[in-house]
Amino acid sequence: MRRCLGLAALGAGHVAPNPMVGAVLVSGDRIIGEGYHQIHGKAHAEVNCIQSVSEEDKSLIPDSTIYVSLEPCAHHGKTPPCADLIIEKRIPRVVIGCRDPFPEVNGKGIEKLKAAGIEVTLGLLEKECMDLNRRFFTYHTRHRPYIILKWAQSANGIIARPGERTPVSNQYTNRLVHKWRSEEASILVGPRTALIDNPALTNRLWTGLDPIRLVIDKQLELPDHLQLFDKRAKTFVFNTMRHDTGANPGYYQIADDSSLINQLLTALHHLKIQSVLVEGGARLLQSFIDEDAWDEARIITNNELHLPAGIPAPRLTNARQQSHENLLSDTIRYYHHD
Repeated sequence: MRRCLGLAALGAGHVAPNPMVGAVLVSGDRIIGEGYHQIHGKAHAEVNCIQSVSEEDKSLIPDSTIYVSLEPCAHHGKTPPCADLIIEKRIPRVVIGCRDPFPEVNGKGIEKLKAAGIEVTLGLLEKECMDLNRRFFTYHTRHRPYIILKWAQSANGIIARPGERTPVSNQYTNRLVHKWRSEEASILVGPRTALIDNPALTNRLWTGLDPIRLVIDKQLELPDHLQLFDKRAKTFVFNTMRHDTGANPGYYQIADDSSLINQLLTALHHLKIQSVLVEGGARLLQSFIDEDAWDEARIITNNELHLPAGIPAPRLTNARQQSHENLLSDTIRYYHHD
């Protein structure tokens, strides 16, 4: 199952809104096949695993055990049901990491396998399997996207100088941030960050798909020449005046009241966006913290940079530090919501 998890993680940034899944086929004490879900809309992990079995080992399939990190699907989506394939190949034993919360699956794959006389074991490394797909699970069980807060601050806790773009982190950390972008469905900034920093919000320093770009602009005052509106990636503007989600940029209308964060979460769930990397500014980040609407925080501190005055970094509460790492001048601390 640990091998399943390692394989599944290779699909990060390429399979959303589907979950990351890995599968390993074992005969006796030998792995005869393995695979993972590589690209959204293409073959699932179980299919790639079974197809990887060599010709000389195919006779072993009916006496093997398949390990899968997530419950095999039982419905026709973009691909046929994986539970049907396991039954067709007469695999007698299935070990599953965790149940799939997606309503079209949720227990139905397990029921189908058991009805076919297959021995099913559920819950091996369940916590690790659920954690791997925490974005997918949050979206389907809490009906909102998984929220990751990210900011960079000086050694004395300043996030930016007022009214000007303020580079804080070093070039190696910047590359890591672009990797983070490639792993999330979307990226969000407030209007001041969009105007002052003029960010592209793409992952040009890494590989993979760009995240969907999200910006708050209640009165549609941001100028068209900003990089956010260059149509290089899908963009949504949350505003109080216009609604057109089919365009690029798309416009999503919200009410002009104090429930901004709740409205955003509802809108993003409606748009089927499973995860958001919130990049700023300080007021927007603090709003998510104050509303207790976040799951992870990644705080970059440049230990060599001291800014005499400026905008203070957000104040993180209800947080539990998980780990940290150093990249030259920068320390990156990773937090989970407590």
